Amino acid sequence: MPFPSVLPSAHVAGPRHLRVDGVSKTYGTRRVLTDVSLVVPAGDRACLIGENGSGKSTLLRVVGGLTPPDTGAVDAPGTVALHHQEPPFDVSLTVDQVLAGATAPVHRLVSRVEHAGEALARGEPGAGAALDAAVEAARRHHAWDLEHRTDRVLHGLGLAALTRDRRADGLSGGQLSRLSLALTLLRSPDTLLLDEPTNHLDDTGTQLLVELLRSWAGPVLLASHDRAFLDEVATTVLDLDPTPLPHARVADDDDSPGSGYGLRRYTGSYTAYLQQRREDRRRWVRQHRDEQAELARLRRRVADDHTVGHADRGPRTEARASRKFYADRNAKVVARRVNDASVALERLEREQVRRPPALLRFRGLGTPGPDRLRPGDADPLVIADEAGVESRLAPLDLVVPARARLLVTGSNGSGKSTLLALLAGSLAPTAGALTRAAGLRVGLLTQEPRRGGAEGTAREVYARHVGHQRAEQRPLAGSGLLADRDLDRPVVELSVGQRRRLDLAVVLADPPDLLLLDEPTNHLSLLLVSELELALPGYPGAVVVASHDRWLREDWAGDRLDLSA
Repeated sequence: MPFPSVLPSAHVAGPRHLRVDGVSKTYGTRRVLTDVSLVVPAGDRACLIGENGSGKSTLLRVVGGLTPPDTGAVDAPGTVALHHQEPPFDVSLTVDQVLAGATAPVHRLVSRVEHAGEALARGEPGAGAALDAAVEAARRHHAWDLEHRTDRVLHGLGLAALTRDRRADGLSGGQLSRLSLALTLLRSPDTLLLDEPTNHLDDTGTQLLVELLRSWAGPVLLASHDRAFLDEVATTVLDLDPTPLPHARVADDDDSPGSGYGLRRYTGSYTAYLQQRREDRRRWVRQHRDEQAELARLRRRVADDHTVGHADRGPRTEARASRKFYADRNAKVVARRVNDASVALERLEREQVRRPPALLRFRGLGTPGPDRLRPGDADPLVIADEAGVESRLAPLDLVVPARARLLVTGSNGSGKSTLLALLAGSLAPTAGALTRAAGLRVGLLTQEPRRGGAEGTAREVYARHVGHQRAEQRPLAGSGLLADRDLDRPVVELSVGQRRRLDLAVVLADPPDLLLLDEPTNHLSLLLVSELELALPGYPGAVVVASHDRWLREDWAGDRLDLSA
């Protein structure tokens, strides 16, 4: 069945809390989630935060019923819908069939009201209660204004212009993602789960989503790296990065980020979370340092306190009774002190917090090698003369100088990705001309992780793409993009964000003269995005960024090109 049923159970009288109790999940030897518990009340919007690979998507799939947990339980009220990376429908369907499948269960709610009304008119027992329940379900799922809601969603997500008989497998990746999001929203589930919902949304689409979420009656659990979006919608932030649990509770001494133990809850916006998390990290580091110092002191005391006073000095009198008295007293004092220190040591060894894991630190964009172009700052690397691509990018004139810092913006479909593909040379213009400097080296980070050549471990794939000599000169382990424990994991087991980190490492293995970044904040962790933004101004080559990210756009200090104009 291409569309699972979304009709609410008869016993669901209204939205309740979403509860996750002690959920753990392991893939092979890879622990992803350990003892995760949370509660999201109806009307709350809880946002999952964490490093790439910390288990955000896995947790959403467990809550959505797509992945069974190893242990633990999930209680999700009413109907549940998850928007995630793969479309929840057969891509051979047409747009019209996808929309019809999404809205059919809601249409059936109207029929349920009609049937209950007819039963009440016939005087059937219990018909009144059934009618009340049917009306409430129809109201909760927006059945009365479904047509208006459908038009609003399609227009806001930039899908209104799609012909309804077009097959889904003929859509672009961004269109397919937005159609999947439209399906999820139009189903009006009681429990809404969203995995990176703004990745392919422009400002109009993001604003629509913000408005819908703010009025959502049931619990909402989402994962996003869109900082401005999180600031607008989050009522609670749930951090899946490692927490200061007692060392004894941690199965291994894994100091990699995202090691999957529990989660921490922060109330308020993303900005408030950032401030609180920095303070929590400082307290954790300080507590661990102080506890280690106290452990060392107690161990020395246990070793030193086996004697007290001057054990080798005899009593002043040689009387046998005196010798026995002093020996007994000395033994009691020693025993008491050793016992006190041992008890304190055992307690602290049991209760000490785990070591704060080392944070992944991005090592920067690097410097183009000795064979780099060395033009003047204003010399052009690429010149576009009325260059365009039919139905994808209107002809434009553009000069990209050697030290360019250019931000490309525009609504969905305006041609941002197409322009970067032209600059990269992976796409030829169908109109006008494009001229590149001789010997120009270009690196392009695409919106989504590369699909081909992903067989093998992360380290092997990296070496295959950049060459073994380059991999030795600039090893993946030194990039600060993947944790040590993930370097020798098969790429197919990495999260989407980790695979995109790998793609970025490949691009930067031999830093290009012209660095092209297409939606660089998609899928990447919030910490890495911030570090990447800080590194851009100092890059010695040219940088062109295409992005919807409002946070990035607000702080951009270079030139801008708006393709919507």
